[in-house]
Amino acid sequence: MKRLTATTALLLATTSLASAEGELQLFNWGNYTSPELMAKFEAETGIKVTVTDYDSNDAALAKIEAGGHGFDLVVPSANYVPIFREKGLAVELDLSKLPNHANITDQWRNVQWDEGRKWSIPWQWGTTGVVVNTSVYGGDVNTSGIFLDVPDELKGKVNVVPEMLDVISLALMYVGGEPCSENPEHLKAARDKLLAAKPHWISMDYGATEKVANGDWAASVNWSGSSMRVRLANPDAKYGYPKEGYIVWMDSMMLLKDAQNVEEAYKFMDFVMQPENAAMISAFARYSNGIEGSAPFMPEDMQTAPEVVVPDEFKDKGVFLPTCSAKSMEYQTAIWTELLK
Repeated sequence: MKRLTATTALLLATTSLASAEGELQLFNWGNYTSPELMAKFEAETGIKVTVTDYDSNDAALAKIEAGGHGFDLVVPSANYVPIFREKGLAVELDLSKLPNHANITDQWRNVQWDEGRKWSIPWQWGTTGVVVNTSVYGGDVNTSGIFLDVPDELKGKVNVVPEMLDVISLALMYVGGEPCSENPEHLKAARDKLLAAKPHWISMDYGATEKVANGDWAASVNWSGSSMRVRLANPDAKYGYPKEGYIVWMDSMMLLKDAQNVEEAYKFMDFVMQPENAAMISAFARYSNGIEGSAPFMPEDMQTAPEVVVPDEFKDKGVFLPTCSAKSMEYQTAIWTELLK
């Protein structure tokens, strides 16, 4: 899902969003696209790529659904892939144009949201938990209590990313429910817990990579790769896997129905499924990628990083975020709207 944050678009070419031969328009999460990878692709193909950032699945979906966006490729989380399909915003892939499709690992090939990977290809995957500055708080970090029952040392110092499904799902698991629940008792308990906790938060914002690292925030709901980048900048930072349940997610690339640069898009998708190129994506944002053979090209520090390699004691606590029913989304949207007031 998820990822990292930037407030401005990363422009790797000086072109506009208008269609032109030899160009490509990529719509992706902020601070999630390796500039070195883009430079390599342009050098090998002559295709100039413009990357425009978004900070949430909902923002990306709304922009695409509104039309007139000019983008060719988008990178939604797994639970949004079916939504893009059902709304007719993306097209089924021509696998004959993707010889490197065979490099997708078995784990991420026959997935529930896209059996056989006919509509999307892997970008990166990781988890959602919490990151804590242990010089401020020395207690247990492996709990969503960090932001839902805020310890005294962290009151007024905790950030919560404004990603609705991530936050509400963590709250639901904390009160004994499960993501995408339709159970009124669990939803009410999660709502009450969130509303009671909010006065102890410093903000609901993106940017934990920078703000936890530099001490502006002492803790945050956060994503695994971002948390590794925090730790590399600040050794006191530790990533926590909530024992009540944490989220496992994957972001995948899709070809938009109204893409203008289709052949260029296929070349890029095939390019990022080459193991050495997939490793470049991971080396930048610090998430796993789902491409077989990429491990030997990965940075050595990712081979054992606790943010990348889930500790054995927490492996059975991860829950892959499903696509929620319309009823569940209605409940969660109401909770979120109240929380943002």
